[in-house]
Amino acid sequence: MDIVKSVNDVPIRLTDERWVHIIENHDDMAGYYDEVLTVVESPDCVIKGYGNALIALRKLQKKFLAVVYKEISSDDGFIVTAYFTNKIKLEREVTLWQRQK
Repeated sequence: MDIVKSVNDVPIRLTDERWVHIIENHDDMAGYYDEVLTVVESPDCVIKGYGNALIALRKLQKKFLAVVYKEISSDDGFIVTAYFTNKIKLEREVTLWQRQK
């Protein structure tokens, strides 16, 4: 299990069980373990997900790497899933945090 800090300074866990879930459901994610952690720690932006989930996004080539995570408290959170997408229209999303240019 690895832990990184989100943009809100909350420790976010990536458990072995969640990593297996990610690569079983999104086989194109195999080999991107470190990138998943990096996106949570240093995203281009964070958008509102369903429920209380947050989605950290980073553009890689022509796609976004999206990492869905939850912040349970100020000192605990976990990654739910991660996937590549090119279907995000940022102008339609609720942006909660954006990297300063």
